[in-house]
Amino acid sequence: MPYLGLLVMLLWVFCLIDVITADDGGVRFLPKIVWLLLVVFLPLAGSLAWLFAGRPIGGGVWGGSGGGYRRVSNSAFPEYETRPGRQAAQNPDADAEFLRQCRARAEEQRRLERERRKRDLGF
Repeated sequence: MPYLGLLVMLLWVFCLIDVITADDGGVRFLPKIVWLLLVVFLPLAGSLAWLFAGRPIGGGVWGGSGGGYRRVSNSAFPEYETRPGRQAAQNPDADAEFLRQCRARAEEQRRLERERRKRDLGF
């Protein structure tokens, strides 16, 4: 039975390193910090839960990128490449138009606020 404690400790160390090195976007079901706390405070149960439920699919030996998600090619923001729900723009012209409209709306709101302040101060 002395080997059981050693096996649990080795499993715990493996899972602790695996959680730390896993990519945030590939971690399943819970946020990465919650998995880390589970593994730290519940060594055996947390480690087993991590291996069967939280570990990134296709993450390799030490977590990795969680290959279950489609990678966006040529992204200027690589931190968004593996996060679920993040999509690359399909039409750059539409994005440019959307951003132009957002800027115009923001500028209009600033103008209206300046006019309201002038009116309230009696200028």
